[in-house]
Amino acid sequence: MRKRADRAGELDSLLKMKTSDAATEITRASKSNLAFAFIAMSGARRRDITTFYAFCRVIDDIADDNLRDPETKRRELARWRQSLRGESANEPALAKPIRQLVSTYPITPEMLEEIITGVEMDVDIRRYATWDELRIYCHRVASAVGLVSIEIFGYKNPQCRDYAVALGLALQMTNIIRDVATDLKADRIYLPTQDLARFHYNEQDLRNHLADSRFTQLMNFEAARAEKFFADAARLLPPEERRSMLPAEIMRSIYYALLRRMKLDNFRIFEKDYRLSKLEKSGRVTAQFLNCFLNFRRQASV
Repeated sequence: MRKRADRAGELDSLLKMKTSDAATEITRASKSNLAFAFIAMSGARRRDITTFYAFCRVIDDIADDNLRDPETKRRELARWRQSLRGESANEPALAKPIRQLVSTYPITPEMLEEIITGVEMDVDIRRYATWDELRIYCHRVASAVGLVSIEIFGYKNPQCRDYAVALGLALQMTNIIRDVATDLKADRIYLPTQDLARFHYNEQDLRNHLADSRFTQLMNFEAARAEKFFADAARLLPPEERRSMLPAEIMRSIYYALLRRMKLDNFRIFEKDYRLSKLEKSGRVTAQFLNCFLNFRRQASV
């Protein structure tokens, strides 16, 4: 969910559009890998995941907006919490469609509130001492998003929930690694202080963009953590749910490729902005569709 923020004015203007159009435009404008994965969906589920994603963007941008003071951010996020449980005066434009998701799918207000709590952590917290602390943040802003998303995707095997948690942690750790330099400009360091100390690297080294062997070891350590969660997700995905989880698998493929690219390039994150091209993403989408088709044929032949 984390991203580069300064689009609050853009979002405000989009939300004045028809709600369904605004949700679609927010998703399109984000240029997100998550939005790219929606190509695997159609009909009502695609519309509803687009609405949910727009909700995630809106609350994330509230927390990240440099033009809002902390108290204003808390007040707006509190208004969102209230709107999840019932109609209120001057509620956000997307509130009613989000409540409709709650009535349509096995989604509770508490599941959505956890995401709000996660982005609210960005209002006050700018450092994490340990992985245990950071994991709470990652769960709230990524795994919790996954747990809502799979309810919209639809599934039968409850193990999909464990899959969503692991994949969320993998994706968020990849985001954190990719965005170290960008987050530093906003005075945010998500890399746990304990991890920096493990490799005798400190915050001043980070501010000086010191990409020496200690930094490479640190980043490899963080990448190994992400790789473990990617492997956990692959192991936890029930074979019979590969079709329903196709959008999530597209995300897993794209983000794993991004992590691998950074690792093979020795994490030159102070020098370049890592991303996959549209062509590369399209290739991974096609590969996931093919894997899904082949898995269906194997199951049908049993």
